[in-house]
Amino acid sequence: MSSAASMESTTAESVIAAFRPWAQFFDLPAFNLPVSLSESTARITRNLFYFRVNYALVALLILFLSLLWHPVSMIVFLIVFVAWFFLYFFRNVPLTVFGYTVDDRVVLAGLGIVTVSALLMAGVWVNVIVSLVMASALICVHGALRGTEDLVGDDHASPYNALLSVVDDPSGAYGQI
Repeated sequence: MSSAASMESTTAESVIAAFRPWAQFFDLPAFNLPVSLSESTARITRNLFYFRVNYALVALLILFLSLLWHPVSMIVFLIVFVAWFFLYFFRNVPLTVFGYTVDDRVVLAGLGIVTVSALLMAGVWVNVIVSLVMASALICVHGALRGTEDLVGDDHASPYNALLSVVDDPSGAYGQI
């Protein structure tokens, strides 16, 4: 029982810690051009994971601004944003459904699908698509230009870890034959 309580408190701390300060998000000295396409994709991947809550707020702000001239859609958006507020941004315990802890990324994807679906049904599909394309482009540009050297923490695992571990050790991960 104590291991389950320990795991639950660790998950709650990681949800709270996922929001990064805006000063770190907009740290101008950390912006530089990547030297290769592979470095830019690695930066985007790492920044997407590290700044995921900040990126979600940016995307929701762009979507909100695109709906300013559509009052009915604005009401739908505000209702869905209440769900974002309570289920993603400001919860301090992990989301549990039928005794299972739901991962933070699953909550993000589910709320994104609900938001887009609700707004598409409200009849502003062009606004939704344009704002999501604009948000995706802005997020990719930020992710590619924002250097990742100063990002610290255990929670930003890279999908390239298995490949990069060989680079750190010149002998590789091979054993004796």
